[in-house]
Amino acid sequence: MEDNKISVIIPVYDLEAYVERAVRSVLQQTYTNIEVLIVDDGSTDNSWKVVQRIAASDNRVIPIKQENKGVTSARINGIRHATGQWIGFVDGDDEIESDMYQILLSNAEKYHTDISHCGYQMIFGDGRIHYFYGTGNIRTQDNLKGVMDLLEGKIIEPGLCNKIFKKTLFERILKQNVIAEKITINEDLLMNYYLFSVARSSVFMDVCKYHYLVRKDSVTRIELNHNRIYDPIKVKKIICEDVPDILQSCAERAYLNTCVNVCNSLVLAEQKKDKKDLESIRKIIKKNRGKINLLNRKQQLLALLILYIPSIYKVLYRYYAKYLMQNKYE
Repeated sequence: MEDNKISVIIPVYDLEAYVERAVRSVLQQTYTNIEVLIVDDGSTDNSWKVVQRIAASDNRVIPIKQENKGVTSARINGIRHATGQWIGFVDGDDEIESDMYQILLSNAEKYHTDISHCGYQMIFGDGRIHYFYGTGNIRTQDNLKGVMDLLEGKIIEPGLCNKIFKKTLFERILKQNVIAEKITINEDLLMNYYLFSVARSSVFMDVCKYHYLVRKDSVTRIELNHNRIYDPIKVKKIICEDVPDILQSCAERAYLNTCVNVCNSLVLAEQKKDKKDLESIRKIIKKNRGKINLLNRKQQLLALLILYIPSIYKVLYRYYAKYLMQNKYE
């Protein structure tokens, strides 16, 4: 197993207060045949100085600096510099448990898969921790099942960071030139889709070894803007146009689910400009109204309300969301 090097890519943008902790969690892995490629994506703070200091203290760390082009570009830059047979990712403000890569690589070799992934934790600033899921179960997936589970949100988390991938998978999809670097939201899901599509099989062990740290200023908590509204819909549309026929219904269901969920987010955000966006997405749902029956009952009801009585939909969904929040932690 030690013959296999894992190249861990950490994209960084203005994370001077967090990046060292993330890197140290990788350097302290029980599996030691690793290299850490830290790609500074044009930071405006002191992140690059921190990265250079870490690199000077450990020759496994490779610092890379680029102009600000976004996280996908930073990851691809890291992949092109990687020398390992396996690729992993860690976000610059997260951390991993010391045996994560040992477990992932051991499972990949045991089950002869191209992808190995595990569960994760979401750690909030107020001390709350959500586990996904920690059952200890192991499950293998062939090519089609992997893509289906990804689209349906089962087993496969849409992020890249709780996984390792054979480098040859990236070589294949980069050669196909399918990665849309301008997409900034759900870009992980799209890259996962392409990777699982070309992988022969994957293995999942449900142990929560990756730690997502949810900060107040995290990108996932920023108010809605054009990319946050339309990128998730674009991603699902791209997938709909690419999937094999056997997965078409699954992809179309994911596409419509995303449209409904974005409408829900717009209603809760209550931003003045959202009226135009809500109407734009309503038109997409209308165009695909013949496929609403692919959704579950709750999503079907919401889609029909959005289509035919949007004013009532807004009121009802706000009350529903308020009820969920009040009862979430009881």
